[in-house]
Amino acid sequence: MSNSADTPRSGQDDSPATGSASVDPSGSRRFPPVRVLTAAVFALAGLIFFTSFDTAKGTNIRTDSSLLKLSDLIHERSLKNGQLDESNGALRDDVEALAERDDGRTDAEDARLKALEKNAGTQKLRGEAITVTLNDAPPNATAKLPGYPEPQPDYLVIHQQDLQAVVNALWEGGAEGVKVMDQRLISTSAVRCVGNTLILQGRVYSPPYTIQAVGDPQKLQKALSVSPAIQNYMVYVNVYGLGWKVTEDGAVTLPPYSGTVDLQYAKPVE
Repeated sequence: MSNSADTPRSGQDDSPATGSASVDPSGSRRFPPVRVLTAAVFALAGLIFFTSFDTAKGTNIRTDSSLLKLSDLIHERSLKNGQLDESNGALRDDVEALAERDDGRTDAEDARLKALEKNAGTQKLRGEAITVTLNDAPPNATAKLPGYPEPQPDYLVIHQQDLQAVVNALWEGGAEGVKVMDQRLISTSAVRCVGNTLILQGRVYSPPYTIQAVGDPQKLQKALSVSPAIQNYMVYVNVYGLGWKVTEDGAVTLPPYSGTVDLQYAKPVE
């Protein structure tokens, strides 16, 4: 019988324990892959934490409450554009006042210039006027008349073509000047909508929308009533409750157009 001190136990080998470093025949110390991978994960986590801290700069980056929302930016730019329009109008008045001191023009030339400015919409305009107000339907609107489908969201809001139909009808009815919201329209004005908001000459508006026109009230209202586009709009007024109101205002004064009159257009890339 052999001595137990001279013979190893059954099933036991001389390999190193798992997780411990081993020594290769050359004498260099080797670390197991698990330990190397763990160290790499901790190093990457540290890099992520440092990057997050450097990006946050003391703010909470898990929420967008500190970020400027797009709607806030649009509203801010709209207000700024309005202030610039008022400043531009005041400067234009100053320039005209200085030019009238001694411009060397004859009375006939001055009269012709005044007529051109009136037609261009850069001068105040006073006369009898009417106002058309358009508004979205209530969000819980249903079909009021039989035979019509229940409304889709698209049926309940004012669209660009609705505003354009009113403006075009007023011009067709002989309007001498038209104001949409608080801005005077000129020949290059574009009435455009994005979603349910109106963008007019760099400023943003929400419903209800008001359109005021100076001219013969009877002719203006007749032009509205015979417009095919407005007749189609009136179907939605009667069925789904879109807002529509026409009032006679008596004598009013439309403000002059105060924006730039320079034409802007796209240029080809050279």
